[in-house]
Amino acid sequence: MTKKYLYSPWRIDYILGEKATDCVMCRANSSEDDAANLILHRGKLCYIMLNRYPYNNGHLMIVPYAHKSRLSDLDPDTWHEAADLIRICEQALGEVYHCDGINMGMNLGQAAGAGIAEHLHIHMVPRWHGDSNFMTVVSGERVIPEAFEIAFDKLKSAINRAAHANE
Repeated sequence: MTKKYLYSPWRIDYILGEKATDCVMCRANSSEDDAANLILHRGKLCYIMLNRYPYNNGHLMIVPYAHKSRLSDLDPDTWHEAADLIRICEQALGEVYHCDGINMGMNLGQAAGAGIAEHLHIHMVPRWHGDSNFMTVVSGERVIPEAFEIAFDKLKSAINRAAHANE
């Protein structure tokens, strides 16, 4: 059986770059400039944001406001809202990107691959059949063909529609 890998060399800037000493998720949440922080939607207990170092276009993260590193530390209301936001993100990604599938997951703890281990978050990565393009295969570079600002506007509208439809 041939193994397939999710290859993302453009993330090396994040991996090797200087790390902030404060929590990036809390800092984004505390700012009043949601667009600059790529925050698409704010719920009562969680928010949705674009990943600044995406694996694919439309890579979303659902982030509880509570600074917790373990699921078992989340209160039930926060977990339920996060689950509702997962459904909203699924609808929005389907509407905006017509993706063939979505990878969804969490890396709890540094040993599990969490880049920001102290503040749990849920990743939602849209995927398409054959979405490894020639740039990744030939040159090791990844082409993200859409600017954050465009993705932000499209996804913000779709998430708002999906959120209101699920109220």
